[in-house]
Amino acid sequence: MKETTVKELAELKASGADFQLIDVREENEFEIAEIGGELIPMNTIPGNIDNISRDKKVVIHCRSGKRSGDVINWLEQNHGFENLYNLKGGILAYADEIDNSLTKY
Repeated sequence: MKETTVKELAELKASGADFQLIDVREENEFEIAEIGGELIPMNTIPGNIDNISRDKKVVIHCRSGKRSGDVINWLEQNHGFENLYNLKGGILAYADEIDNSLTKY
């Protein structure tokens, strides 16, 4: 599985690059802290395949990187995606390294 670091994500965001950021946490988690991603909770991914880009970089994140990794493995194995990147360390790493104003939970 391909990964991207929180520093690389911050650089992507700052550069205005054309990429998709997907948050697979639950809505209540999203309300606690979010980094600008599109909320598609893990259990709704199968019904949202068409909302995941196939023609640009897609960074998928969760709290720590476990759920997003599981989602990426499933999408790659079952739907042939090749453009997905797991955010290493998830939103916890983003809070530690990029934006310490984010609430950690």
